[in-house]
Amino acid sequence: MRKVTFGGAISFDHFIATKDDTVDWILWSKESGELMRDYFNTIDTIVMGRRTYEVALRSGPLPVHKGVETYVLSRTLEPRREKGLTLVSEDVVDFVRRLKAEEGRDICIMGGGVLAQPLFEAGLIDEIRFNIHPVLLGSGVPLFHEMQQRIDLELVQCRQLSNGCVVVTYRTKQAH
Repeated sequence: MRKVTFGGAISFDHFIATKDDTVDWILWSKESGELMRDYFNTIDTIVMGRRTYEVALRSGPLPVHKGVETYVLSRTLEPRREKGLTLVSEDVVDFVRRLKAEEGRDICIMGGGVLAQPLFEAGLIDEIRFNIHPVLLGSGVPLFHEMQQRIDLELVQCRQLSNGCVVVTYRTKQAH
């Protein structure tokens, strides 16, 4: 079964963007680029929500990674398919459960807590990986939203980058 990872860049106070969806506080570096490249070699699927998709589009055309299919889950956008990108209107839990059972490399859940919350509650997220940036935004788009259950985690790796960021990886302890 494929591994599902939820992750991205976050501020120290756990926001993924400012209130106006900007991410100009993210510190890019050669190290973080190498980590992203290495991670992208382990996946063949990205699942993101509509809001993350729209923010990404404002930065220019959505990058299409060779051998990686991107799915955008939305109840409001018209379902369609183009090279490397599919807009899907079905339930995120059912969709990710089906993807996870298929053959292939791992799956990346990209975006915020609105998309991740039902996946956590359904026990579909296996790993959390975040690049924590040394900034307190004070407010913005929160990473996590209220959940109906506690999710216990086990530290897999913690790495400090030269720019002051810390990359952490946790495995979820599934209650079965």
